Order: sequence, then structure tokens, then C-alpha cells
Amino acid sequence: MDSINGLLGKSEQLSFIKVITFGTFDVFHVGHLNILERAAAMGNLIVGVSSDDLSFQKKGRYPVYNQNDRMRIVAALSCVEGVFLEQSLELKGDYIRNYAADILVMGDDWKGKFDNFSNTCKVVYLPRTPSISTTKIIEIVKSI
Repeated sequence: MDSINGLLGKSEQLSFIKVITFGTFDVFHVGHLNILERAAAMGNLIVGVSSDDLSFQKKGRYPVYNQNDRMRIVAALSCVEGVFLEQSLELKGDYIRNYAADILVMGDDWKGKFDNFSNTCKVVYLPRTPSISTTKIIEIVKSI
């Protein structure tokens, strides 16, 4: 691919790179958009949206929006090439291989937790948007 990349412009080179990320994306906010746009700037972005059951396992509560609605919201973004349902944390490696991802992008709150995939693809941890989180938004709404 290096010899081909020498003949292509930067945007054409990026079209060959597959980027994958994962998340719940409940109560979608600007922090979600920021990380997805930054991930998409690295190549074609595929997003694994956590199933309702997986979200419950991770957070001890079901998402506000069901998995189908969350997948529709993420899929509607122009920076996202495709969306799939993430059923299990243990299958992350399979998802990465099945989608032939070149880069795994996660928020830096997960720093170091996915380094074991660095032999399969490049692992990049991006900084979170300061002072915003789904949990904080839900707590604010509950208090009103």
C-alpha cells in the first residue's frame, strides 16, 4: 500500500484506513461528537454501539435510549461510515479483526486498557471533552 499511497492525495490515502471505536452513546452530547469526528479524521470510521444488556453490565443501569435508537443516532452522523451492535466486551478483538480495523480509537479514560490489541492494530486514546459526561447530564436532569 505504501507505493500506492505515494500516488494518492491525503484524503484518498485515508479512505484505505479503517478506524473502529466503541461506546454506549447514550444521551448523545458534544463529547461524543468530538471523539467521533477526531476518530473519523484518521480514516473510515466504524462504530460499535453497546447493546442495552452490555450497557447494563458496564454501568449497572440500562441506557435512557434503547440500542436501536442509539445506533440510528450514531449512523446518521456524516463522520460515521458504519455502525454495528457490540454484544460483549470479550468480543472486541473479534470485532476489530472482522472489520479489518487498522486503528482502534478509545477515550483516554480507557488509557492502557486496550493495549493488548496493539499487535492487531494501532491503538489510539483520545482526550475526552472536559466537563461533560452522560452520567453528569442524567444527574442534572434527574434533579430538575
